[in-house]
Amino acid sequence: MKIWKAKSSYDVVRAGIEPLFPRLWRYCLVLAGDKERADDLAQAACLRALEKADQFELGSHLDRWVFRLTHNLWINELRKQAVRVGGGLAAIEETELVDPKHDPEMNLLGREVLLGVMRLPEAQRAAVLLVYVEGYTYRDAAKVLNIPVGTVMSRLAVARGKLVEEFRDESEVG
Repeated sequence: MKIWKAKSSYDVVRAGIEPLFPRLWRYCLVLAGDKERADDLAQAACLRALEKADQFELGSHLDRWVFRLTHNLWINELRKQAVRVGGGLAAIEETELVDPKHDPEMNLLGREVLLGVMRLPEAQRAAVLLVYVEGYTYRDAAKVLNIPVGTVMSRLAVARGKLVEEFRDESEVG
């Protein structure tokens, strides 16, 4: 007779980090705006998640917990460097985010949208990624970002308006 030992929170975090990593890295890229800084942030987030695994509540959403840790790490990094706006964002054209499930035209369109998103201020970029790409509810995104739900909604509305205006201007020119 086998006796099954319940998984510890450390086991759950350790097993969940690898499949979560591509989404985590994408979130880090949106926050940092630079591949190298995204790599560093993602690595730090994985390390922090493993260090704090005993604080993860079994049965809750690992992705939301790790994204929250990542957001807090990023805010701490900004405070350390006293960076408030900009930060020398790298050209997204150098970053490959091709989705093999889509044809080349869809990948080009996705790239254009991503370029537009990357031109948004950091707070709007993070909200757009969490809600529109990761599929989080407004409430879950607000928890990750540690802001009120109304602020998430406001940031998304402003971001949508900027993107619509930008793509409208491009279609009128082309």
